[in-house]
Parts: sequence; structure tokens; C-alpha cells
Amino acid sequence: MSDQPSRLELLRFARRVVVQQATAAVRQLDGWIADEERREAERRRGEEMRPPPPDWLLQYGLNRKNVDAVHAGDCWAATKSGRCRPASREQVVEALRHGVLACVHCRPDTALGLLDNP
Repeated sequence: MSDQPSRLELLRFARRVVVQQATAAVRQLDGWIADEERREAERRRGEEMRPPPPDWLLQYGLNRKNVDAVHAGDCWAATKSGRCRPASREQVVEALRHGVLACVHCRPDTALGLLDNP
């Protein structure tokens, strides 16, 4: 007999190696899938727990004391400014009556029924 393994033994060995590598690859993929599912679940939970946006926003000046503008709560321009704080309807109406400008994009004065901004 020869010390060399037979062709059939080599094929069986190759099959075991392929099965072992495939099993490891499937385990790795399953781990990646589980990680992504966990991230998706966390993202959904975060969205569900996020408080609703405020109805109205007051935009403050650079000195953080003067009110520069009034926005609706979902105004894209307000989110870009980074200087807005939530406000009640009464605060917004009062600001508009004192001459604070209404945002030209979201038109909170129109939404409030105050067509003229005195």
C-alpha cells in the first residue's frame, strides 16, 4: 500500500473543509444579520419614543435674548438655524403682535389666522 492518501480520501477531506468554512461563513453572516436587526429595532424604538415636535418655535438672535422670528414647529428653516426653542401659541401670537417677523417659509402668521404682522 501507498503512503499517499487515495483520491477518495482527498475528496472527502476537501468536502469537510468546505463544509467547515461554509458553516463559519454562515455563522458570521447570521451575526451580521442579528446586529443589523438589533440596530433597526433600536432605531424604531428611538423614533417611537421621540417626543412630537412642538407646534410653534421662537428663533432667538445671536445674543440668545432677542426673538428674531416665529416658526411653525415643522419648519425646515427653523431646524437649520439651531437657535429655536419651543413656544406656546400665546407666546407666538404675542411675539407677532410685537413686531417679530414671521418665517417666510412656513408662514406661522397665516396658520394662526393673523394675516398681518403688525
